Amino acid sequence: MQVMRAGSRLLGLVTAATLVTVATSFAVSAQSADRNALKKAAAAYVDANAKLVQQIVDSTFSFQEIGYHETETQKYLTGILRKHGFEIQNNIAGMPTAWLATWSHGSGKPTVSLNNDEDGLPGLSQWPGVLKEDPMIVGGPGQAEGHNSGLGGMVVAALALKEVMSKNNVSGTIQVWPGIAEEIVGGKAWYVRAGVFKDVDAVLSTHVGSALKTEYGRTAGTGLISVVYTFNGKSVHAAGAPWEGKSALASVEMMDVGINFMRQFFRPSSRTHNVLPFTGNQPNIVPHLATNWYYFREVTPEWILSDYAAGNRAAQAAADMFGTTFTHKVVGSAWPSWANKPLAEAVYKNIQAVGLPQWSEADQAYAKGVQKLVGKPEIGLSTKLDELGTGTEHPSGGGSDDIGDVMWSVPSVRLIFPSNIPGIGGHNWAAALAGATPIAHKGSVAEGKVLAMTALDLYLDPELVAQAKKYFDEEQPKLAEKAYGADKPVVYASFLPADAAPEIHINDASMKVMRPLMQKFYYNPAKYGSYLEQLGIRYPCLTQGSTCGAPASLTPEA
Repeated sequence: MQVMRAGSRLLGLVTAATLVTVATSFAVSAQSADRNALKKAAAAYVDANAKLVQQIVDSTFSFQEIGYHETETQKYLTGILRKHGFEIQNNIAGMPTAWLATWSHGSGKPTVSLNNDEDGLPGLSQWPGVLKEDPMIVGGPGQAEGHNSGLGGMVVAALALKEVMSKNNVSGTIQVWPGIAEEIVGGKAWYVRAGVFKDVDAVLSTHVGSALKTEYGRTAGTGLISVVYTFNGKSVHAAGAPWEGKSALASVEMMDVGINFMRQFFRPSSRTHNVLPFTGNQPNIVPHLATNWYYFREVTPEWILSDYAAGNRAAQAAADMFGTTFTHKVVGSAWPSWANKPLAEAVYKNIQAVGLPQWSEADQAYAKGVQKLVGKPEIGLSTKLDELGTGTEHPSGGGSDDIGDVMWSVPSVRLIFPSNIPGIGGHNWAAALAGATPIAHKGSVAEGKVLAMTALDLYLDPELVAQAKKYFDEEQPKLAEKAYGADKPVVYASFLPADAAPEIHINDASMKVMRPLMQKFYYNPAKYGSYLEQLGIRYPCLTQGSTCGAPASLTPEA
């Protein structure tokens, strides 16, 4: 009898445990179903607002603003977000065009931060949608990196999240911010220093590319320190008594000679390059002032600092040689990037759910025309998703992005979205060709859907937030220690000197000349269905060497 009672009790416990397990399973399934429904609703919102995505992409292409002068872009984007209930902060870290938009619901936790860069590049003005190198403004700035194409997806993703979260009582905070002055790596490290991310749980950053993809771990490319060296000497008549002068230009030239000889001793992954912003006024005056702007790029923080120190030694030796003096100022910095694995895995699942855009025959024909124009294989646009990237074991140089400072301050990941054409590199006029075409619009819509869906994963799944934080706190420092050959787990320490300030006036002179001409080409979405329509450019432009109806270029007055 006792055995039967014991067996009955045991059966009861097993049955109860089974019911709890089943109930938990049903709860998890219901939660998953609810999450999937909300993610579909967010994606549908982005699709339904594809026209707004197009208008944002085209408008910000037309502004074509360079670092610290993104005033029209700032006013336009913050206006949209403010209209939809977001709170706006301007002048972040003393940068007039740096802004932060936030919206909270319920507890306000967790906080998910959305980012895309804004600025264009000086001297790379280019008509969009044509098959010819032809500037809109001779010597003017242009979107030759394609940053504008991600702004539509970022902003509309934020609006989609607000819509879904408010209607379905989902707690959390949405944060939206731009990478300003990214092309001079002069924005994100200042955001970090200003404490923008101290309460942020995850950053979802995006960047234009020709594929829809993401990765985790050590990324390809470099970090850097950007430095302006200013040499001061003594001016005299160059033909009268040159021996009484002290040439700042000679010091600049000798500094370059020294660094060029040093290149033999830099590592293969080093990328060190410069321009000379000012070297004198005319040949018969020994220059008393000259400047030398260097980027020191490497793949580990230690090696970046080592190359920077070598540059300082070369500057000192060049000053000593000609009896000049010099100062140097760090005007930008970027840590090597390291993407969060749990976040990347979540992003990739949503990439698979969204898929690549449905390219039209016109899109594919124009893409092949651009590839032919620049001598690349005529493969058209991507039609197959990449696999989830697992990082780069041995980076061999490459570009830099100050998103690295953010990635070492908060769990972060970067989504690449397909608003440009395969085979077209950045920082070249050809990279602007697709920037206001249906290719850019469709890529940005895909970006917005993946962003919104991934953010909802974070708002609705506390375990994902915890996993991202655990990777950031425990795994990333140790993995980087091994990858960088460091002697202890890697901890972020900004390259910015304690007394440094953003170089917000660095493009003032150029923009003073160019802005009045740029304003003539601002897009009017109330009057024209697209920027190409406003410009009179036929799409797809398929005639090699043709501007397909584009207006004549403008030339600044001398």
